[in-house]
Order: sequence, then C-alpha cells, then structure tokens
Amino acid sequence: MEACKSTSASAESCAMILRVVEADRARKVKLSARPASVSALIQILKDQLQLDLEFSLQYEDPDFNNQLTSLDDINELPQKAVVHILPMESDGSTSSTEILSDVSNPERAKMWPRGDFPIPQFSYDVELRLRQGNDEFEKSGKGLKLTRDQKHDILEKLGSTMYDFKAYPDDKQIGKVAEALVTKHPCLKEPGSDTGWNGWKISLKFKMGNLRNKMRKIGCLEVAVNAGKRSQSRPENEPSHSKIKKPRRSEVNYLPNFPQGEDEASLETVRQEIAVEVQKTEKNTSLIHKNMEKTFALRRQNIVRGSPSVNEFLNLWPALRVTSEVRKKKLLLVFIIYLLMWVCFINLSFV
Repeated sequence: MEACKSTSASAESCAMILRVVEADRARKVKLSARPASVSALIQILKDQLQLDLEFSLQYEDPDFNNQLTSLDDINELPQKAVVHILPMESDGSTSSTEILSDVSNPERAKMWPRGDFPIPQFSYDVELRLRQGNDEFEKSGKGLKLTRDQKHDILEKLGSTMYDFKAYPDDKQIGKVAEALVTKHPCLKEPGSDTGWNGWKISLKFKMGNLRNKMRKIGCLEVAVNAGKRSQSRPENEPSHSKIKKPRRSEVNYLPNFPQGEDEASLETVRQEIAVEVQKTEKNTSLIHKNMEKTFALRRQNIVRGSPSVNEFLNLWPALRVTSEVRKKKLLLVFIIYLLMWVCFINLSFV
C-alpha cells in the first residue's frame, strides 16, 4: 500500500482488483490506481457499473476474518478486495413544480397505490414454484430457495410494475413492495431477518436503478433529465444525488415524452398559434383546449428544465389565464342559478 503512494511505484503495483457485490450479482472491477478517496471510488463504480442509486461501501476486512466493515478510509482497502454495495435511503428530495394542465393520453396515468401494493403475476414456472413453496412453508415453515433466473424474473416483474406507478419510488414505498411480496408468498421470507424482507428491499432498489438506466438510454425524458451529473469525465458537474428532478406526491405524469411525430420545434409552433388565438376577440376555445392538450409535454419541459417564474410561464402560455377566467364565469353562473332557486324556494314557502 505504501508503494502505491511513492512516486517511483509502477502503475502495475498501484493497480487494484475489486469484486463488487450487489444484491443479486457480483462483478469484477479493475482500477489502474487507488482512488483518492472513498467518494471517488463510489463515483468510479457508478460510472463503470452504471449504477443509478446512492450507496455506501463495506469491505471484507482481512484483519477480522473477512467480516464486513464500513469503508471510511480508502487506504484501509486492500489492493485485491471484496466490496459490498449498500444502498442508502432516499432523501425524499423533489422538484417544486406543479402540473398545470390535464392531458388526454398520459404516459403514466396511475398514482402509487394507497393500500397494499398489487403483486403482479409472474411467469408460469415461477408461479408454480411459488405455489409449491407456499404449500411447503405452511406445512413445515421451510422457506423456498430460488434459482438465479427465478429471482431475476420476480425482480424484473416487480420493477416494471413499480415503474408503471413511479420512476423514483422512495425508501418506504420500496419497503412496502417487499413486504407485500412476502405477505403474498410467505415462502420468500428471509430467515434471520427482522422483517423477513430486507434483502428483497435492497434487491428492488438495485433493480429500479438498473431500470432507470435502461429507460434513460432509450430516451425516456423523465429519467434522462437527471443525466449528466458529476463523473470522472465531468468532475465540475453537480453531485449525482443533488437536485434530482422527480414527481411530487400525486403527480402522475411528471415529464412525458413528446407525442408521436412531434418534436420541440413543431410544438413550439403550436404554442405560438395558441398565443395568437388567445388575442382574438372571438376565441376558438375548442381549438385552444385541443392545442393545450397537445403541447402538455412541452409545457412540462418548460417547468422542469427551465424553472420559470409564474409570470414568465403565464406569458409563454396565456391560455392558462383564459382558462382561469372561463372557470370564474362558470362558477359565477352556477352561483346565480342556485341563488335564484333559493329565492324561488323562499317565495313558495310564504305562499
């Protein structure tokens, strides 16, 4: 270790080989030199292994018979070591934007379930194995040992179902999914665990990170908006955990992709048409409403990426002011009708 610190040490003597253990797999990572700090090592692992989550590191300490020890000092890590990734709890940070319009065809139209999380149907062979395992667990209390492929199928299906509701579920929500899984399939409970599902929770965190990474690569704006954080090639950028843009509670269509066949330029043209129509004395309200729905994705991009003030945003989208005025007039009309009905009722009662 000291040799790596000296200027005369060869690159080969400073190289490190790590076995990085995740929840459901282990991968080898080769480093040409010892990182400057634990934080630097974490960033390297994020880049090389494409991990989209926050985590700390533990390593198998040879001084204590390879027992796991938190990695706080990079110099404590042997040149050939086994490190374990430990996901950190979400800080719950959210963006401060609001949805200002409805949309007729949202990409995500469901909110996170308020009650028990709905466990999906797995593949036929996995469902059959789980049924057998549940029967055996009921008789003898013996848990089911899954193959790697079976566990992968369960995590893949659960991850997709979670993503249907939310791209960035928080720590508590992921825990609820893991709890619902072992409640429906008690044979999957983990012996020796306080809850019986902590390991499943950690695995689901990894699965969601991997799923977001896949969606980012194919151009899903909801997660791509958080790309470009600090890395080895971009050390000046913001830390990966800061200012994460994600929906607040009850936001179900946070940053949708543009409608098929449309791009930013074409939708900007539609926005300008809306602005012109709003200025007319006789407004075509049905056309305004139709085009406002069509440009919903552009509006969300304005909010999430641009973070404009309310006045700036309303100047870009003056139809929102018109919609507000129309609603006020409708409410006033309803109030007048109810008032007239009440007056008629009073008059009749005195007859």
